[in-house]
Amino acid sequence: MRIESSVTSLSWIPLGAMEGAGTELAFRLGIAHYDPPPPEVLEDLEALRAADRFRIANVLRAWIEADDDGRIVDYGHAGGGQIGGTTLRLGARDLTFAAMPFPDLRPKPELGDGWVRFVQSAGGRTGAPAPRRIRRPPFIQWVAPAAWSTLALTIHTDGKATYELVGASPFPRHWIYDHDGKLVAKTGRIDFDRWYREIEMQRTPWGDEDSPALVVAAETALERRLSVAIIDGKPGFRRLETDETLVEQGDTGTDVYLLFDGVLMVEIDGKPVTELGPGAVVGEMALLEEGRRTATLRAVTPCRIAVVAGDQLDRDALAEVARGRREPDA
Repeated sequence: MRIESSVTSLSWIPLGAMEGAGTELAFRLGIAHYDPPPPEVLEDLEALRAADRFRIANVLRAWIEADDDGRIVDYGHAGGGQIGGTTLRLGARDLTFAAMPFPDLRPKPELGDGWVRFVQSAGGRTGAPAPRRIRRPPFIQWVAPAAWSTLALTIHTDGKATYELVGASPFPRHWIYDHDGKLVAKTGRIDFDRWYREIEMQRTPWGDEDSPALVVAAETALERRLSVAIIDGKPGFRRLETDETLVEQGDTGTDVYLLFDGVLMVEIDGKPVTELGPGAVVGEMALLEEGRRTATLRAVTPCRIAVVAGDQLDRDALAEVARGRREPDA
C-alpha cells in the first residue's frame, strides 16, 4: 500500500509590512510592491509564480509504502523550493532581478514504528540589491538577507499525515497549506527589522541554526472576506506592544479590528481563553451586545491592527463570526 501526502508554505509580503523601515520609501513610490494575499485554496502554484504572487514556495511531498502487515518497506521524498525574481518599476520600465535560490536541505528521513518523518528547508535571497550593515568585515553587504521555511511532514501507515513549520525566517509572512491545498496555518509575527539587520548565513539552516516560528491557525473564510472590506475602507492603524490591551472586558465601544500582524490573547473574567493570529476580525461582539466588550484582548507579541467603525461592515457577517466563536469547537 502506497500513501502519499504533502505540505506547502508560501512566503509573501503583506501590505504595510515595512512600515517605519528605511526601505519602505521604495514601496510608497511604487518602485517595489507589496503582495496581495495568496488564495485560500492552493490550486496552481506555477500560475501564482508567473503572476509574481509569492516570494518563496517550499513544497514538501513524500510517500511511504507498507506491506499487508503494516510494516514500512519503502519511502521517498519529493517536491522542492521555488523562488521568484524581484521586479522593480523605474518610471515606465520594469526591471526584474534574478533571485539566488539555495539548495534544498533534506536530512535523512526519520523512521519510526508505523511512521516516517520528512524535513525540508527551502529558500534563498531575493534578487534586488539591498545594502545593509552586518556585524563582521566588510560590515556592509549588498545582497538581501536569506528568507526560508523549514517544513516537516510525518506520514503514518494508517493513512494519517501531520505537518509542522519547524522554522522560518522572521520575514516575510509564511502561509501553510495541507495536502488538499487548504490554507491551515500561518506565522503569527513578522519582524522586518530583525530580518534585515541580523540574518546572516550562519543564522540559517544552511549555516548552523534555524529560527523558530510562531505558528497560529488560519482565520475563517468569512473573516478573510470581511478583511477585504476593512482594507478597502482605508482604515486607521494601531500598534500595541507586548502585554498592552486593545480593549477591556466591560468597556463600551463599536469599533471592529483586523489583526494585521502579531498575536492577541482573548481573556474572559481574567482567564486566558484562546489566541488569535493575523487575519482575525475581533471586536464584533460589542456590536451585538449593546456596545459592551465581552472580553479583554491583550497583545502576546507586538501587534499591528486596522481599526474600522462597526457600522461600515455587514452586520449579518459579523454576527456569523460571533456565532462561530460561541460554538464549543471554536
